[in-house]
Amino acid sequence: MDLVVIGAGRAGGSLARAAAGAGHRVVGVLSRKPQRDFPALEWEEPLPDCDLAIVAVSDSAITEVADRLRPYWNPAVPAVHVSGFVPVDALAPIGGTGAAVGSFHPLQTLPDPVRGAAALSGAWAAITAAEPLAGLLEDFAESLGMRPFALADDAKPLYHAAAAAAANYVVEALGVASDLLDAAHVDMAVMEPLTRRVVENVFAVGSRAALTGPIARGDLDTVRGQMRAADGVSPELGEQFRLLARATAIRAGVELE
Repeated sequence: MDLVVIGAGRAGGSLARAAAGAGHRVVGVLSRKPQRDFPALEWEEPLPDCDLAIVAVSDSAITEVADRLRPYWNPAVPAVHVSGFVPVDALAPIGGTGAAVGSFHPLQTLPDPVRGAAALSGAWAAITAAEPLAGLLEDFAESLGMRPFALADDAKPLYHAAAAAAANYVVEALGVASDLLDAAHVDMAVMEPLTRRVVENVFAVGSRAALTGPIARGDLDTVRGQMRAADGVSPELGEQFRLLARATAIRAGVELE
């Protein structure tokens, strides 16, 4: 396909690189950042003919950008944004021209365009669109080695919250573990086999069955001792550990305090 990418940050840059690597043609990138790898476009000019335009700007800027582009939009060009949270209606200014609109959310962490492009293969892609755009996006996802699935527009907040929990909250839990190990003068590397196996267990048997340790056993004296140890490192770390323990206790159905 011929593609236009609007916004060349981590998401837009990753998709552009991955698409070019998969044999698509990025006919232009519209961005405030200088472009070296793809043709640069101007804001106040009609977009070049293409099969799909990808709006990869921040959530809060989607409607503003769509409104700015509306006077120059070709109704034959479908548009998608890449937010997993914002509804498709954020592209209403473009949809008002008669163009098909939807969303295409890569369910993957994209730290920068180079590593992000490499990480897309094997990742899932949430698609919110009506046919025939949905079919076009499914084909596009599969061409990048991604696995597409349909996501209802009104389910996006729940889906996006789940993604935050599966990514950032896991990072926070491991960050707390790392801080505790630093205080104990133990290398964080010792936790890698345990963490990998626990994650595998979650996907194999579910989160409740994968719980292990003193909270799952109801050994609350040990948990209280852990809290005192974390408090001894710093009040902030003690509070972080306590919040994680409380969340775990709710999952386990245990009265912690």
